[in-house]
Amino acid sequence: MEPGHWSSEHSDALRDYFFKGLSYAEIGRQINATFGTAYTRNAVIGRAKRIGLGLSTPERIISPSIVPSLPGGSAPLTPPRVTPPGLNLPPPSALKPATPVKLRCVGVRPRLVTLNELERADCRYPYGGDKEGEEIGFCGHPRQPGSSYCAPHARLTRGPGAAHTAAAVVLRLVSAA
Repeated sequence: MEPGHWSSEHSDALRDYFFKGLSYAEIGRQINATFGTAYTRNAVIGRAKRIGLGLSTPERIISPSIVPSLPGGSAPLTPPRVTPPGLNLPPPSALKPATPVKLRCVGVRPRLVTLNELERADCRYPYGGDKEGEEIGFCGHPRQPGSSYCAPHARLTRGPGAAHTAAAVVLRLVSAA
């Protein structure tokens, strides 16, 4: 396997073979045979993307020698379609900056207990950990029965209009006879 550095001759050969319509695997085989290298198909794909070849380039010219034909030598199969440039762009609405989301908060002053200090009946609503290396603390107030959170955090996690009580589900085992 070659190291991550491609010489300019190898990159030029990749461009030539790419615009002749060879597959990435075939490009790798050709470059390896010519220069005595051991590039893999994935190495060729990675290098092609780094030098700007790939989906953003105009249609590749497909060489007639690599277009497969049907068994028996009849008419050649049609070459695969290449997406014209510009059609693979995201919709214009995706390029607009997103409007900031107003986060919901509750008027609870957390105890900020660590995971080791957290008791069985304590609220497990997390605080912190947003920045690199910032410790995570937990609310630590008494939690609601049937929930991992205290009443204010339970409402916060359910969202507006959600049911406030957990419904019990009864399952019945039915045997096939």
